[in-house]
Amino acid sequence: MLHFLYIFLLKHLSWSNLTLYRSYRFNKRMEEQFILRVPPSVAERIDRLLDESASDDKSLDLSFSDDGRNGTFVIGDDHFPASLLDLPAIVESYKTYDDSVLIKTADVGQIIMVRDQGDPAPDSVEYRHGLTPPMRDARRRRFRREPDLNPELVRRVEKDLLNIMNGGTAEIVDILS
Repeated sequence: MLHFLYIFLLKHLSWSNLTLYRSYRFNKRMEEQFILRVPPSVAERIDRLLDESASDDKSLDLSFSDDGRNGTFVIGDDHFPASLLDLPAIVESYKTYDDSVLIKTADVGQIIMVRDQGDPAPDSVEYRHGLTPPMRDARRRRFRREPDLNPELVRRVEKDLLNIMNGGTAEIVDILS
């Protein structure tokens, strides 16, 4: 199992080709935040790029295809496949200037997952797990399924409730034993 590094804000990335949503336009005054999940080898290269002022891997780029879900992450001369996935829950991002007061800066609901060349693409557009171990398989464990309700039964119950609220009685009363 590969260990991944989460990078919450990466300012050196070229935003010219990044389209998370086709209709969404970035406001230059707002912070642009996303979660970038990369393999350990790529994470080391990004760390070196951010730490060193003179580096061979000066270029980082992320471009997506027309569907907005699949793309390519480029670092130096190496190309890696990337996918935009929806997280099972919204993650709030905060910033502090004095280590005591937190200021909310963004709500992050998507993750850009960069894979090695041989790794398969994700099956769905929703990422099953959250960012931390307690959120593993979060959609199945934490969120309730939609109930299977008969639409006719819902209409009858709604009609009976409105009748009762208007001072009447329910038309059909089923007694369960």
